[in-house]
Amino acid sequence: MKLPTQTLLSQILHLTQHKHLKQGQTLHAHIIKTGQLSSTYIANTLINLYAKCQHLPQSNLIFQEIQEKDIVSYNTLINAHSQLGCVQNSIFVINLFKLLLSQVGLVPDGHTFPGVCNAACNLLDLFVGQQVHSVAMKIGYCYDVFVGSSLVNMYCKLGVVCDARVVFDRMIERNSVTWASMISGYAMERFVFGALGVFKMMMWEDVGGVNEFVFTSVLSALTSSDDVFIGKQLHCLVVKLGYSLVSSVGNALVTMYVKCGILKDAIMSFELVRDKNSITWTAIITGLAQSGDSEQALSLFSKMQFFKVEFNESTLVAVLNVCSDSGGLELGKQGHGFLVKSGYISKIHLMTTLVGMYAKCCCVGDARKVFDYLQEPDIVLWTSMIGGYIEAEENEYAIDLYCKMQIESVMPNELTMARVLKACSNLVCLDQGKQIHAHTIKFGFGLEVPIGSALLMMYAKCGSLNDGNLVFRRMPNKDVVSWNSMISGLSHNGYGHEALELFQEMQLENTTPDSVTFVHILNACSHKGLVDGGWFYFKMMSDEYGITPRVEHFSCMVDILTRAGKLYEAKELIETITFDHGLHLWRILLSACRNYRDYELGVYAGEKLMELGSGESSTYVLLSGIYEVLGRREDVERVRKMMKLRGVSKLPGCSWIELKNHIHVFVVGDQLHSKIDHIRVELQALTKQMKDEGYGAHLDVTLMGFEG
Repeated sequence: MKLPTQTLLSQILHLTQHKHLKQGQTLHAHIIKTGQLSSTYIANTLINLYAKCQHLPQSNLIFQEIQEKDIVSYNTLINAHSQLGCVQNSIFVINLFKLLLSQVGLVPDGHTFPGVCNAACNLLDLFVGQQVHSVAMKIGYCYDVFVGSSLVNMYCKLGVVCDARVVFDRMIERNSVTWASMISGYAMERFVFGALGVFKMMMWEDVGGVNEFVFTSVLSALTSSDDVFIGKQLHCLVVKLGYSLVSSVGNALVTMYVKCGILKDAIMSFELVRDKNSITWTAIITGLAQSGDSEQALSLFSKMQFFKVEFNESTLVAVLNVCSDSGGLELGKQGHGFLVKSGYISKIHLMTTLVGMYAKCCCVGDARKVFDYLQEPDIVLWTSMIGGYIEAEENEYAIDLYCKMQIESVMPNELTMARVLKACSNLVCLDQGKQIHAHTIKFGFGLEVPIGSALLMMYAKCGSLNDGNLVFRRMPNKDVVSWNSMISGLSHNGYGHEALELFQEMQLENTTPDSVTFVHILNACSHKGLVDGGWFYFKMMSDEYGITPRVEHFSCMVDILTRAGKLYEAKELIETITFDHGLHLWRILLSACRNYRDYELGVYAGEKLMELGSGESSTYVLLSGIYEVLGRREDVERVRKMMKLRGVSKLPGCSWIELKNHIHVFVVGDQLHSKIDHIRVELQALTKQMKDEGYGAHLDVTLMGFEG
């Protein structure tokens, strides 16, 4: 029995609203049986029913069977596929839009363009988006508020904020979605002033349109300590307009304070959020982890589970990072067990974080086990494992893993290459580094950061300054790390004046130096004996660039003064330092006192190191030797007893060489080398030759008679 069309439409809409697929299929069968599917209105509502139930193949089939398709038929199917968001559905939407444009008598309307714009975003295809924009302009829909908002949102998500702003400014009418999209676009590009400018314009023109989405968008733009004052003003406005109890706004406030480094206000905002969700908890846990308060971060994670708040991958990543930062291997292992228990063991993103956690805790064996567990690790995981080996100072394994990666035809990315180059730098393997350089060219990577900086550092550390200079001059964009690497290479290879000239060039290029830059500059002054120059740059650091000197800068200045024989000036400088600088500065002074044979000052520096509990054998060796020279046998015995009491022992000498792409390591007393007999014969021959030519061992008076 046929039902009236209006009755059928009402029933289908009801089933669509409640997503009753089976009942909808039964009604669909009845419609086919009674021949009412020929009605375009009924067919369109059935397309919508199947689409809302995510049964798109059936929606497509009904669409194809409609004899007289109208714009609603196309719009329903376009928006259904667009909302699911995958690449295949987005391609389907674009093809369907092209089919619509080819139909005589059918023209897209204001409900067509949002779905098509969303598909262009999903495909990250700016050209398609511009074509859609052209069609909207041609048929006069650019001034429609829904179409304009969709275009603004599309351009913002594609990173073309300037085009989004052109569309935005030409719109006659705007709604809250338009404002929020434009603000969010500026926020994603970290253009704080643009986001705040649009927000102020909205407050001036359309105060009634301000809602929680607008506030979350503008708050997301504030990400540095310089933005705190503005953030607090927005917080006051949020309270004034009654949005402080909205969860999304509360989450945005917590995140804003965390990113701006104001943890106290972040915690207060967190406590005031009524309906805390996983985003709220994750934001505050991440903030606590970044500030170094690992204990409280883990405590909050426990509370989160106690309150049965559903966590997500981001929460678990934050927790694993807490374990990494705190060096808490046992906590990290518990986190690993929690991942297994919660069913997240197959998530690549989490496994990558887990590898990083084990590596930072100096447990690369376990990191490798996690890596090997995954059958098809992605490039991020490969890169993380390589980085883990480098962080654990096992650079040979990092290069071996890269070689295995090549065998398995895994395509590296820029970060992978930068890390492998760092491993070559640490090993000072020039030939290996040149091979990796060739690989970067083979894979089509340019000299942009980070590869350019990594190459520069590798050549500088290996002493190949000509190659380093070629890389440096060919880099299209040089950041402060690039300048630092080149200055460091020149300084450490004896080209102090050239390093200072390059620093002047850096200033002319308007690149702001950082604290690391001044370490290298002061090192250059030290190697060249430029005492006045050292003081000049030391003062420039704070006076011109507002950089507070740290222990490494004072270390350079002490080194400059002691090399020039100004031992008492160095002592006075050390004693003026107000923060805890550890043992390093006194150690430099003690070594200089031995070189200049100023034994009284050497005793002073050595006793300071003893007082501070030095655990290095060189301190006790030097101080004991000085007392020996001064004839103070009681003090010699006291130093030796203290050394034994503290369990300090002399470290064996160690050296290594690279021969035919293989690294040979030699340690004093080591008899394990495969060619030790041949090496011993050669050493005996060399020793005899030296004696025959009149060479003898030179003994340092301050070390005579000492046995560790």
